[in-house]
Amino acid sequence: MKIEVRADHVLIDGYVNAVGRDSKAIPDRRGAYIEQVVPGAFDRALSKGSTVELRLNHERVLGSTADGSLELREDNIGLRATAKVTDSEVIAKAREKKLRGWSFGFKKIADEWEERSDAPSRRYLKDIMLREVTILDDTKSPAYIATSIELRNEEEEIVEHRSIEDEVEYSIEETEAKEREIGTPKNLAPYRARRLKLS
Repeated sequence: MKIEVRADHVLIDGYVNAVGRDSKAIPDRRGAYIEQVVPGAFDRALSKGSTVELRLNHERVLGSTADGSLELREDNIGLRATAKVTDSEVIAKAREKKLRGWSFGFKKIADEWEERSDAPSRRYLKDIMLREVTILDDTKSPAYIATSIELRNEEEEIVEHRSIEDEVEYSIEETEAKEREIGTPKNLAPYRARRLKLS
């Protein structure tokens, strides 16, 4: 995950999930299982044309694929996301290096199970409805698994959340970094005023 902090926005780029690779063990009432997203599953989800929301911690909506603030595509590694976020809270968290990774929420359309005698069962996600992609901050673990039940159109839907551990690379604009070394823009205001008067 790469994060570039600009004056009035943050650019975030990285892989939300890898395809064709085993997950860590996912707890379940029937016992733990391993999961793989089948290559092409994300591409099929995106080709349906449904809006995918961009959220913070699976909660607050920051944007979507519909407004252009979120771009999603599947390549040979997995689901890659590029987001431009203008939300002040996210910008502040990025400056403080508190953003930790990506996650996504989905509804299962088709899956397949492989029962194994010497290892946990393996689930293959073949077709999904991609509901949202989320940015996780330091209040959430980048390696968590969750299932929730949401009420949509008076019907209950099971929505699953997945995330992977990721390394985060930060890049902050040089002018901002220098200003923080000297002081906040507010503290620099009198200095700038004097310079303008003298010139």
